[in-house]
Amino acid sequence: MVEGYVAGFPSEMVTEGKVEVLVPKLSAYGVVPSDYAPSRAPVFYNPVMEFNRDLSVLAFRAYQRLVNHDISICEPLTSQGIRGIRYAMEVEGVVHVLLSDINYHAYELAQYNVAHNGLQGRVVLEHKDANSVLSCNASPKKRFDIVDIDPFGTPVPFLDSAVRALKNGGLLAVTATDLAPLCGVHTKACIRKYGGKPMRAEYCHELAVRLLSGCIAQMAAKHDIGVKILLSHSSDHYIRVYVQISYGCQKADESLKNMGYILHCFNCLHRETSQQAFHSLICPQCGTKMDYAGPLWIGPINNKDYINQVLIESQAVTFKRNSRRINKFLTTIQAEAEAPITYYVLDNVGKKLGLPATAIQSFVLALQNSGGYQVVQTHFNPRGIKTNASTATVREVFEKLVNLQ
Repeated sequence: MVEGYVAGFPSEMVTEGKVEVLVPKLSAYGVVPSDYAPSRAPVFYNPVMEFNRDLSVLAFRAYQRLVNHDISICEPLTSQGIRGIRYAMEVEGVVHVLLSDINYHAYELAQYNVAHNGLQGRVVLEHKDANSVLSCNASPKKRFDIVDIDPFGTPVPFLDSAVRALKNGGLLAVTATDLAPLCGVHTKACIRKYGGKPMRAEYCHELAVRLLSGCIAQMAAKHDIGVKILLSHSSDHYIRVYVQISYGCQKADESLKNMGYILHCFNCLHRETSQQAFHSLICPQCGTKMDYAGPLWIGPINNKDYINQVLIESQAVTFKRNSRRINKFLTTIQAEAEAPITYYVLDNVGKKLGLPATAIQSFVLALQNSGGYQVVQTHFNPRGIKTNASTATVREVFEKLVNLQ
């Protein structure tokens, strides 16, 4: 099939990282780079996700350094194969990569790309349903070190089989692009898919990460598996989490202790967490009825040590288009790794107080000087800050700062 292969549809060669692959020529289908749903082509390809793939390479390199042994990877929704091929080429210690896609055009195109990059033998391709591939590799001697679930839409249908296909200590990387349900636009869909209620608060993207993380934790716990969130982020049109698993019922029980709820007052912006079912939703600050999100993950969503290793890898690898963005991005995430849950968007604070916006750096400095509070910016929103100061203090400092200007 590979020799003399012709795609049969408009295509072009692209270079990304260390690989060169044949992909659909999206312009022939009326798709522009900013279009996040280039699904009109016979084989799915999204150039916007290059940042996701670059960061994944660094995250997997960091994981391989931490476990310090040869690793295997499964990507069961491979499309044209660019992601899995890059892992084989750019992540040290990768001895086996299993790629699969149920779309036959994608399977053929991925086969060509594997051969074009000289990876026959180390990269194996199957033409199968993703859950079938993962379930067929769920026995102890067949499991993978890393499973990457990067679908178009929700990853939930693949999580159960993905967890079962991982070795003890393995890494699960999951992307979700269905932000409308996760951010509270379609509440019923989120509850149905992720098992938790969303909320349209200013920090909805963090809630999205926590809903996905909670869903993974509960799915894993059914198999007596515990989870640890190593890295998570919200970028462009999607969220992504990197989760390390550990076998054992006690590990699963410990993970479930990180499940809970986030309560929010839309009147005064007060927010708090609750680990147990609550009987009252009355805001302790203003007496207004609060809304809530959950159950979801209220534990850490980033691990500082792991992110530090990813940053080390980012210094060793240069990406043509994304290196500078990745370094800045990871530095921000590392700074907020141990910050409190949720964040304040300054524009929303100003709107609530009926005041104009203020510069974020000025506000960070003013809040720090007002009482030595922890204050860091967040990658979730360029105008967002995480702090251990109370909502009342945030409002008071904001008001004083604007009045002094």
